[in-house]
Amino acid sequence: MLPTRLFAPLAIAVAMATPGASAAPAVDIDEALQARLVEWRRDLHRHPELGNQETRTAGVVAAHLRGLGLEPRTGIGPTGVAAVLKGGRPGPRIALRADMDALPVTEATGLPYASTVRSSYRGQPVGVMHACGHDMHVAILMGVAEALAGMREQLAGEVMFVFQPAEEGPPVAGEVAGARRMLEAGIWDGFRPDAVLGLHVWSRLHAGQLGVRAGPFMASADEWTLTISGRQTHGSQPWAGVDPITVAAQVLLGAQSIIARQVDITAHPVVLTAGQIQAGTRFNIIPDEATMVGTLRTFDPAVREDVIARLRSTAEHFAAASGASATLEVAANAPATSNDPALLQRLRPALERAAGAGNLVEVPRYTIAEDFSVFANEVPGLYFFVGTTPADQPLDAAPMNHSPQYAPDESALELGTRAMLEATLAFLGGD
Repeated sequence: MLPTRLFAPLAIAVAMATPGASAAPAVDIDEALQARLVEWRRDLHRHPELGNQETRTAGVVAAHLRGLGLEPRTGIGPTGVAAVLKGGRPGPRIALRADMDALPVTEATGLPYASTVRSSYRGQPVGVMHACGHDMHVAILMGVAEALAGMREQLAGEVMFVFQPAEEGPPVAGEVAGARRMLEAGIWDGFRPDAVLGLHVWSRLHAGQLGVRAGPFMASADEWTLTISGRQTHGSQPWAGVDPITVAAQVLLGAQSIIARQVDITAHPVVLTAGQIQAGTRFNIIPDEATMVGTLRTFDPAVREDVIARLRSTAEHFAAASGASATLEVAANAPATSNDPALLQRLRPALERAAGAGNLVEVPRYTIAEDFSVFANEVPGLYFFVGTTPADQPLDAAPMNHSPQYAPDESALELGTRAMLEATLAFLGGD
């Protein structure tokens, strides 16, 4: 747990626009809060936890929310935390979401607060690291919660703070996790927000920049498993059996023609990748079975269904031609993330105030994925990026999110907090 002193009141100056006034809310985060955001983040970074195992992180969050006079719900799907802040006046409802889980990555940053945690992931020993920046997301939302709690009597409406486990996917293949599991556990029972906001620190923007895009801008993520069943035989007599490894290779090459020759990628970007192939135990034995595991990334649900059908057909026909059989299983980890155009248009001025002139940039579509989309498919959603690469470092030379060397510029904590506060106040205030 964090030391008790970390839960002392935060200092923040927020000038709320009076009813009917034209001035927008202005947020100024002082140096004391900036220092505390860094302290929170570094503590969380030292103690990363994999998806659905975020017990310490959840404890830190829950204790902080209780210190603000809130009543957090814990153990949601299964380690998530949520709390509702009711303003002093009636108004709309908004949910703010941060993800808490780390990755099975061994840290190589050399930072004094680097993680040395070891664990296991899907049966393999691994290091554990906040290589995607979720420690920063948690610290930012903790700061936002305290700032808003300090002005609750001035707020018109209600805010739910959602700290989500397992955004990086289920710890067990095929298991429901993350945002979907929180919804199934009733996270919004009795509190259905009018909008949901989220953010992500991002190495492909410089520190000081925010990135947004209207409509679909992050792909859906499917995890597919293709099993080729053949017939085992001695490696010296392949004609006596059915070689599933050869069939798997044919399917893998054939699958690339789906993207290259069967999908209009000028209109619908698609990525179909095999990341793992497993087959056999010995050099001179053709095995019974070969398994491929990979990912499919799309931006359009109809295109997704079409590519899955084509992959299944390709696999089945290659297998049948050799006397083998093919079984394709697809786990939908996250739908495409899409920003509600009207919500973005409404809150864009707030993000521009937070970032400053010229620092709110339009980002391209990315084939990365985010299960924030599960929430944003229920109610209008807005998701934005917060740059983490120092201004003097070329973006293409900076370690990306998920790298063992990812070391985000901590100034992103202050900007992320300010941006989320500006957007929340603008939504509640009708800006």
